[in-house]
Amino acid sequence: MLSACATTTAPQSHAPDAVPHAEGAIYDPSIDASAAVDAALAQAAADDKRVLLVMGANWCQDSRALASYLMEPALAAELDANFETVFVNVGLPQTGDGYNLDIAERFGVSPEGTPNVLLLNSEGELLNSQDNAVSWRNSASRTSADVLEVLQGWSAK
Repeated sequence: MLSACATTTAPQSHAPDAVPHAEGAIYDPSIDASAAVDAALAQAAADDKRVLLVMGANWCQDSRALASYLMEPALAAELDANFETVFVNVGLPQTGDGYNLDIAERFGVSPEGTPNVLLLNSEGELLNSQDNAVSWRNSASRTSADVLEVLQGWSAK
């Protein structure tokens, strides 16, 4: 389930050797992010799934690229089968203009930029490390196959 999303797309390449992909604007600053995360945790418990908490911003190329990858059919199917997914807008944390950062901190992660990806079990325990959570800041340089491989590894229960 993709929570709190609205999308726009425009094909774009990020580097000479990058695979072109559409970029989505999915990080909605108007949602109650805490309520969305709590709802995802409750739904994950009911459906025996994990929560994929994607904390990014629409201004960020890497955040948009990751959101775009997650909307591709193969990745969307993986998400739907194994995760409750929440996209949380965090503004510009690297300049002190971030918001919703308390959500990441709730799970023991200190966002250093965008995007950050937190893998949670339905009890709200962080399953990936701080280093892994913040390592997604190069998402535009990854491929959808790379992201799918990570998701498939995280799907194992």
